[in-house]
Amino acid sequence: MPKISQKKYQHLKQLSTDEEYISALAIDQRGSLKKMIQQGGGVDDIQAAVEEFKVAISEELTPYASSILLDPEYGIPASKARDDKAGLLLAYEKTGYDATEPGRLPDLIDDMSVQVIKENGANAVKFLLYYDIDEPDEINDQKHRFTERIGSECKAEDIPFFLEIVTYDSKIDDAKGKEYAKLKPRKVIDSIKEFSQDRYHVDVLKLEVPVNMNYVEGYGGDPVYSKEEAAQYFRDQAAATDIPFIYLSAGVSSELFNETLRFAKEAGTEFHGVLCGRATWKGAIDEYVKGGEKAAREWLRTQGASNIQKLNEVLKETATPWTDLYEVES
Repeated sequence: MPKISQKKYQHLKQLSTDEEYISALAIDQRGSLKKMIQQGGGVDDIQAAVEEFKVAISEELTPYASSILLDPEYGIPASKARDDKAGLLLAYEKTGYDATEPGRLPDLIDDMSVQVIKENGANAVKFLLYYDIDEPDEINDQKHRFTERIGSECKAEDIPFFLEIVTYDSKIDDAKGKEYAKLKPRKVIDSIKEFSQDRYHVDVLKLEVPVNMNYVEGYGGDPVYSKEEAAQYFRDQAAATDIPFIYLSAGVSSELFNETLRFAKEAGTEFHGVLCGRATWKGAIDEYVKGGEKAAREWLRTQGASNIQKLNEVLKETATPWTDLYEVES
């Protein structure tokens, strides 16, 4: 059984429900959120607008979440507006990647360190890594060493390290298409095996589900996987690591995300919660663009709250306590 320090254990407890799984809200989007807010025009100060939107999400929805994931660039005001009981994760990576260079290489926010993230009240550090297991060693070895450094920094500061892995194929542009769907299970599972090694000091993995649910028999047209094949991929994913993992929503609808969690449970998968973003709050963006903060808050108090409460009900039926996997160091 993996061991975890007492301080990391206490931080993870702060991020979790009373049942010791994670029901976290993700609003660390930056570039994509700026574009969505600017789509309606009339935004004079985009920094202030994004901060205002994140504050609204934090105030209205963290009463229903065990924790919230934010970014230091736009999310600090929102971190101070969260419910007293909600834990805090802060992102360490710069948003996006340099599309002019091969490899989707990672980079960190210039004026951040794990120590500064702790000083901003975070209970954990989140780092997003784009990863293609099939890219050349000269690219992936850079990503391995980069992740090792972050893991070592988190270990030194005694704060949990959440690694988010988003897989891709360097030769396929459409990650949501049928061609990539055929490759996705192996890409996801092999990536998990790599970053579950002790050398990375990862405490929680934030993962895609191992299939594209829109290509599962019964969930969409023109299936790539039968239900049993998809279920086996979920089981293989869970078997690939001995550390806790949580699912990201990857921008799908709240309804499909909830169905996916049920599918994972029925397949026999033990997962340890979620970090759910756009599936919960995406509808508030249109309201904000059309009617400002007041309209967005009204949507969040009604539909947004309903989305997260429905998700919480599903998690009660499907999630497993992460404490089942960790032994606290004496």
